[in-house]
Amino acid sequence: MGNRVTREDFEWVYTEQPHTQRRKEILAMYPEIKTLMGPDPHLKWIVSGMVFLQFLACYLVKDLSWKWIFFWAYAFGGCINHSLTLAIHDISHNVAFGNKQTKWNRWFAVFANLPIGIPYSASFKKYHIDHHRYLGGDNLDVDIPTDFEGWFFCTPLRKLLWLFFQPLFYSLRPLYVNPKAITQMEIFNALAQFSVDLIIYYLWGLKPIIYLTAGSILCMGLHPISGHFIAEHYMFLKGYETYSYYGPLNWLTFNVGYHMEHHDFPSIPGSRLPMVKKIAAEYYDNLPYHQSWIRVLWDFVFDDTIGPYSRVKRLCKLAKES
Repeated sequence: MGNRVTREDFEWVYTEQPHTQRRKEILAMYPEIKTLMGPDPHLKWIVSGMVFLQFLACYLVKDLSWKWIFFWAYAFGGCINHSLTLAIHDISHNVAFGNKQTKWNRWFAVFANLPIGIPYSASFKKYHIDHHRYLGGDNLDVDIPTDFEGWFFCTPLRKLLWLFFQPLFYSLRPLYVNPKAITQMEIFNALAQFSVDLIIYYLWGLKPIIYLTAGSILCMGLHPISGHFIAEHYMFLKGYETYSYYGPLNWLTFNVGYHMEHHDFPSIPGSRLPMVKKIAAEYYDNLPYHQSWIRVLWDFVFDDTIGPYSRVKRLCKLAKES
């Protein structure tokens, strides 16, 4: 099924990530962008509504047949859960309650995690910091596939399988590439998650649990929304390691498509990232961007110049923790 990917290694560079310098230039020219930083007062209410909507769905699906459980998990519940993972992404930058209330942000991320069915938020926070600090960093940025992934998933069929099993690679890769000690927040995250799972099981049986977890796994795999995983940092054009997407799916994903803007200003909530692009238009309008996440997935599978190796990599010095 198609040709093998022509790329046999990552794109190694010996320059710093571009976001730091661009951030300095934009802030020097447009200091008013600093007013966009800080918490989004609407985020906690939107996320809470989504969490309770999923709990209501658990009640509604408890008597459905299995085929409808999986249908609604993929078509509805998984979309909500994937959106909640991106809310957790936003919350990991303290934009729910602000930098002075870091614990509130951590606990709220645990709350946002509950419909996902699997503890996720605390571990994500721990590694996502490195993704921003050491973008493309060898053995530091666990968002980058391993050499095995790049070598093995090199044909259209194998790349399709890789997309399907992406949640598995995404969750297990950090344990292999850059293992870290388990934190107290991760333990709290797991206890809270499994306690709620048990309560749902006690009240309504197994089907709501399958609805939640299957939706999370399916919609983080081969699903249109999952195009953002590939769109954000896979090198579709040589020399560009971050890409934005400005299409309608941003409405469901807390503007994660504004990814160039997000890496330039990670402390700005997703809801305000379009303002960054508007204010500093000359910095973004001429950069390549994606118009469709579905097209991104199609090109990833069938373009023999693109595969898991299509990532920029660099050697980074480990920063001293303050």
